[in-house]
Amino acid sequence: MSQQKLSPSKMLILGFQHVFAMFGATVLVPTLTGLSVSVTLLFAGLGTLLFHLITGKKIPAFLGSSFAFLGGYAAVHALVDSRAAELGTTLNWIPYAGVGVLCAGLIYVLISALFRSFGASKVMRFFPPVVTGPIIICIGITLASSAVNNCAANWFIAIIAVAVVVIFNIWGKGMLKIIPILLGVIVSYVVAAVMGLVDLTPVKEAAWIGIPIKFDETVFSLFGHADGALILSSLIAMVPISLATIVEHIGDMCAISSTVGQNFIADPGLHRSLMGDGLATSLASLFGAPANTTYGENTGVLALTGVYDPRVVRIAAIIAAVFSFSPKFAALIYCMPTATIGGVSLILYGMISAVGVRNVVENHVDFTKSRNVIIAALIMSLALGINFSAAGAIAFSIGSVTISLSGLAVAALIGILLNAVLPGNDYQFGVDQQGDTSVNFKV
Repeated sequence: MSQQKLSPSKMLILGFQHVFAMFGATVLVPTLTGLSVSVTLLFAGLGTLLFHLITGKKIPAFLGSSFAFLGGYAAVHALVDSRAAELGTTLNWIPYAGVGVLCAGLIYVLISALFRSFGASKVMRFFPPVVTGPIIICIGITLASSAVNNCAANWFIAIIAVAVVVIFNIWGKGMLKIIPILLGVIVSYVVAAVMGLVDLTPVKEAAWIGIPIKFDETVFSLFGHADGALILSSLIAMVPISLATIVEHIGDMCAISSTVGQNFIADPGLHRSLMGDGLATSLASLFGAPANTTYGENTGVLALTGVYDPRVVRIAAIIAAVFSFSPKFAALIYCMPTATIGGVSLILYGMISAVGVRNVVENHVDFTKSRNVIIAALIMSLALGINFSAAGAIAFSIGSVTISLSGLAVAALIGILLNAVLPGNDYQFGVDQQGDTSVNFKV
C-alpha cells in the first residue's frame, strides 16, 4: 500500500497494531530475566527510531527484545551473585550484563564496517536463497511452539483471536482489512475480560506516570567501583552471542525484503542495518534494557496487512516510548490474556515461515542438486532438532563461563559454512537474478 493512501489517523491505528504484535515477546524477556518492562519498552521504541535514522528511514522494521542473550543474562546473574556472596555484600547484576551487551552491540558495528569495505556482492555470496530460505522457515517454526503453548492457556480465547484475524483479513473492508491483528487482540481481550479471565488489579494499582529508568541498573552506576573480573566475565558471556545474532539479523533482513519486495540488502545496505541494530542494542544496554533485534512478529504484520510504510513502524516506536512512562498502560498490556497473544502469534509466526517458502520457490532453488538438498536439510534438522531437544541449545564452556547457542544460530552457521565449501556455489549477488537472495520477487 502506498504511503499516499495512509492518512495520519490510519497510520496511528496501524502503529498501535504493531505495538500489540511485538508486546508479548518484548516484555517476556524482562519478565524472564528481571529487567524492567518499562525500560524495555522505552528502548525498543528509541532503538527502532535510531535504526530507522541510520537506515535512511527505508526499512519497515521494529526492534524488540532479543531472546538470544537469555543464556548470557543467566550466566552473568549467577556470576555476580556468586561474587557478591564471596565479598559478603550485594551487587546488582544488570549493569555488568549491560557492559557485555554494550560490547556485543559494538561487534555489530565492527562487522558492519567490514561488510561496507568488502561490498554486498562478496558478503551475500554466502547467503543465497538455499541458505536464507530454510533459515527464515525455521525462524517461524521455532517460534510457533511458544504460540501453541500460549494458546493452551485457553484455546477458546485463542481461537476467537485467530477467527477475528482471519475474518477481517479475508472479508474485511477498508481500514478493517488492514488491522486484523489489532482487532483480534481487542475482541479476544474483551471476551476474556467479560468471562472473568483477566485480573485487572495491576492496572488499577499502577500509577499513570512514572520514570522508567533506574540509575542503579545502568552501566553508568559502575563508574568508579566496578569489579574488573565481573566485567571480563560478562564480556566472555555476551560478546560471542553477537556472532550468531548477526547471522539471524541477515535472515531477518532477507525476510523483510522478501515480504516488501524491495532489496534492503543492497539499499540502504546490510552495513547500515547491522549498524542500526548494533547501536540500538548498545544504547539499550547502557540503561538496563535488553539487547534489541529486528522482530519477526512485525514482519508477520507486514506480510498479513500488505502495508509496508516505514512511517507506521516509527509511529509504533513512538507509542512504545511514550507509554513506557505510563505504568498503567504497561500493566494493561501486561494483563493481556496469554491465549490472546498465542492466537495472534500463531498466525504471525506462520507468516514468517510462509515467507521462507516463498523465498525458495520464487527464486527457483534447484533441489535436483545434491549440495542444495544437503544444505537445506542440515539447516532445518539442526535448527528444529536442537531447539526441540532436551537441552534446547548447544552449550560449551570458555573458562568458567558456559555459552549456549540456539538451534537457529548453529544451523545458520553450518548452512553458511557448507554453502562456502561445497562445490557448485556459483551464486553472484545482483547478477544471477534467478538465484538471488530472495530480496527481489519481481519475476
